[in-house]
Amino acid sequence: GQGFAFRRKQKIQREYRKLLRKEKKVGTQSDAQFTDTYPEHLKHLYLAEEEKLKKQRKATRDSILLEEKPKKAVDDVCKGCVLFNYRPVTTERKFKKKTSHQKAKEEYEKIKAERARKKEEAEKRQKQREEAQRIYRQKKMEVYKILSKKTKKGQPNLNLQMEYLLQKIQQNR
Repeated sequence: GQGFAFRRKQKIQREYRKLLRKEKKVGTQSDAQFTDTYPEHLKHLYLAEEEKLKKQRKATRDSILLEEKPKKAVDDVCKGCVLFNYRPVTTERKFKKKTSHQKAKEEYEKIKAERARKKEEAEKRQKQREEAQRIYRQKKMEVYKILSKKTKKGQPNLNLQMEYLLQKIQQNR
């Protein structure tokens, strides 16, 4: 919610950002200046915020360096282009962030692929189950035919039943 603790955290963040802006104007960088004066119970929040800001600064610095490198390469190529009277195709592009539509589309594609994979797995399991049931029914029918055979007078054929039991015992060994 937006209770007392949340507002206090926002206030502290604003004050911290103000300090950072003042430091940029002065030109002195003292990252560890305030680490000792943090209240003990809130120290982890301050340190986490500090790490987050460091990562953001590093990311912006890296992206600026990445943007500058292709420009230099294009300038070097252009010096040679004057001799041959043609313009090089510039491969200079900024690393654009994905729009919410692109993110949603990617998320949809991931979900769609996951569903298709799950559906294939379910179909595979279903086929295996049906095959196992078919084999089970076939064996059961064979056993039933053996055990239900009758003599001419209608009595159960004990010779076939004994052979079946003997085969079953030998298979178990």
